[in-house]
Amino acid sequence: MTSGLLLHGLGATVRVWDGWPSSDQWFAPDLPGHGSAAPLPEYSFGSMAAAVAESLPVRRGLTVLGHSLGGVLALELASGRYDVQVDRVIALGVKVVWSEEDLARAAALATKPVAWFETRDEAAARYLKVSGLQGLVDPASDAVDHGLVREGETWRLALDPRAFGVGAPEMARLIADSQADVVLARGELDPMNTDAELAALHDRVVTLPGLGHNAHVEDPAAVAATTR
Repeated sequence: MTSGLLLHGLGATVRVWDGWPSSDQWFAPDLPGHGSAAPLPEYSFGSMAAAVAESLPVRRGLTVLGHSLGGVLALELASGRYDVQVDRVIALGVKVVWSEEDLARAAALATKPVAWFETRDEAAARYLKVSGLQGLVDPASDAVDHGLVREGETWRLALDPRAFGVGAPEMARLIADSQADVVLARGELDPMNTDAELAALHDRVVTLPGLGHNAHVEDPAAVAATTR
């Protein structure tokens, strides 16, 4: 039986894995500064991977499926620097090409103060936009509530905005340093990357037909099949 780790993307929470179909032993945490997880003093791929590693109930023989930011952290964990043995990484939907404009936009988001909303509906709409889950998750669901914090009569996202400041991953180095079998995966319709961009980095690329950036939410079974 597989021991697996599921890592969500930036802005989302562990609840994106609600539809995960596998009967194997999978552990899915909230990333630092997301959902119910505590924030970090500063955010980097290393500091986030270290925090995830500390929470793991199993540290050997892992398959790690990470989406977007979670895919980068999966590769970080596979480096051997965190006392975690990763056998296989599936990095799904990782943005691998970053322009100066992309980096500037992310840095600006990281310095913005926490936004407060007068209603849950407004906060829910913002959460779904930030996480890229618009049209995929019911705004009224408790999965959305996991990404929100209520204080008195106002609401905010559980997300620590400073997490946007992690920067661009050094994907070639991460893949080269990985001690695991690595697969780069993407939804065919994902605007965050292309087949050619992934193929330029690695010789094992899986494209999931008809799916977008949040392929694991759109079709969990199709994504689960990449782990076998």
